[in-house]
Amino acid sequence: MTSSRGPPILPPATPYPEPALSHVPDDLVYTTEHEYVARTGDPAVVRVGITDYAQGELGDVVFVNLPKSGEQLASHQSFGTIEAVKAVSELYSPLAGEVVEVNAALDGDPAVVNRDPYGDGWMVKLRVANPKDLDGLLQPGAYRSHIGE
Repeated sequence: MTSSRGPPILPPATPYPEPALSHVPDDLVYTTEHEYVARTGDPAVVRVGITDYAQGELGDVVFVNLPKSGEQLASHQSFGTIEAVKAVSELYSPLAGEVVEVNAALDGDPAVVNRDPYGDGWMVKLRVANPKDLDGLLQPGAYRSHIGE
């Protein structure tokens, strides 16, 4: 007796989900070390934090060590550390200047860096020594290329 069954029917292939792209706002500038710089209402003061890409790579942030207001920073100088479940990483100042404000909310809730890196998860406000130095940072398209997106 021959079977009239055809080839086995296989379930459809399960597509692999596309990797999530990092959020890279177009109104910010970036460093190759994954910090962002946001302009404020004062042309000499900028807000600095880590990018969405960086927080995603770190994982759950559990502690942030930041400088004190009044500290002078050189461009590319380490100004603190960020500790996550996976690793501890240095934070680098994208520009030379004076720390004029530190995000004290991160002491009680460092995970806000994961939830809102470009909003409430900022780290320091810096009065930059030379505002023209902002022109030397990465534009959004260049940062997207840097992270492979």
